[in-house]
Amino acid sequence: MSFTNLGLSKPILKAIEDAGYTTPSPIQAQAIPLILEGKDVLAGAQTGTGKTAGFTLPILELMTHRSQQKQKLKARALIITPTRELAAQVHQNIVYYSKYLPFTSAVVFGGVGINPQKAKLKNGVDLLVATPGRLLDLIGQGFLDLSAVEFFVLDEADRMLDMGFVHDIKKVLKMLPNDKQSLLFSATFSSSIKTLADNLLNNPTLIEVAKRNTSAETIMQVVHFVDKNRKKDLLSHLIKKENWHQVLVFTRTKHGANKLTEYLQIENITAAAIHGNKSQGARTKALSDFKANRIQVLVATDIAARGIDIDQLPHVINFELPNVPEDYVHRIGRTGRAGNEGIAVSLVCIDEYDFLHDIEKLIKKNIDKVEVDGYKVDPTIKSEPKKKQGGNRGRGNGRWQRGSTGGNIGRRR
Repeated sequence: MSFTNLGLSKPILKAIEDAGYTTPSPIQAQAIPLILEGKDVLAGAQTGTGKTAGFTLPILELMTHRSQQKQKLKARALIITPTRELAAQVHQNIVYYSKYLPFTSAVVFGGVGINPQKAKLKNGVDLLVATPGRLLDLIGQGFLDLSAVEFFVLDEADRMLDMGFVHDIKKVLKMLPNDKQSLLFSATFSSSIKTLADNLLNNPTLIEVAKRNTSAETIMQVVHFVDKNRKKDLLSHLIKKENWHQVLVFTRTKHGANKLTEYLQIENITAAAIHGNKSQGARTKALSDFKANRIQVLVATDIAARGIDIDQLPHVINFELPNVPEDYVHRIGRTGRAGNEGIAVSLVCIDEYDFLHDIEKLIKKNIDKVEVDGYKVDPTIKSEPKKKQGGNRGRGNGRWQRGSTGGNIGRRR
């Protein structure tokens, strides 16, 4: 199948051709015809599957067949994303795909001045991409009216709920017209997502291009067991020994991201950190430098990394495992995208054995365990007591359940 078979007009097909795409991805092949038919859609797909084009292209096509004009302070299509980086990425795609069409678009998010965003909305826009907080700020100040929205997209809905935006989303839903077409995209499904979908979607069609809560087959996953105080050294060793470039490293905390970045820089490895305490300008620069290969390593927290979109990102490193298993799927989904192969490496200390067990249970897969020469685990080190926190489903004893994961610590594969 090619894009020419999907019912898209010449200006859109020309933009797709300019981008070098000829064959739609599975999510695009399934979603585009349904959206063009005017149906509400609930779509489950891993990141990197082309879902942005999956909803952007048919919305642009439908707009070309409707005569409605822009209205002051109003938007015809509203796309909500959980993070600034993802909002910017989605808007960039909209600008590209609509370059031969007469439509206007804008992106609004926090961390930057609000006045330029107000100016862009003054005469209305056709397509608006927004994060929840800034969207509600603009509405509250009287600079945006959602009563004319024809198309509503909730992108990465699972992450939206994880970040605590559920009440903001409910506020937005109350302001939208009843006759809009609604699309909900989520990499993972949960009871909360189902509840949200029930409130938002009207007799939706379900699309799933990958099994729920699974990792992409194009990603090679490996675990290196290592003592907690040797993680930084092991990471530096792997980057230098394997000559890795464009390495996305995840930490659990902002402070941890800063400390690890400083260590790597001392080790003569170019690195930058990206997290919520960084200014939007600093985050944008770090991401730009990373994409352009001006730095080897980008150290990120989960929230900040949402929206990092690099087609051929080769390496994702879990410097610390997430305590919520679904976050592991999101993290490693930054690599192995669009059919490319990727490597996801997790550095696991004894305190994280329970987290690893929960991850393997979720993805229904035993991750290979490989010992690195010179970094054998010290058997005398005991796990630290678990702190109570959201998402920690550990069993608390810190003991490794070998039978549950398939692979002993010292086993070489």
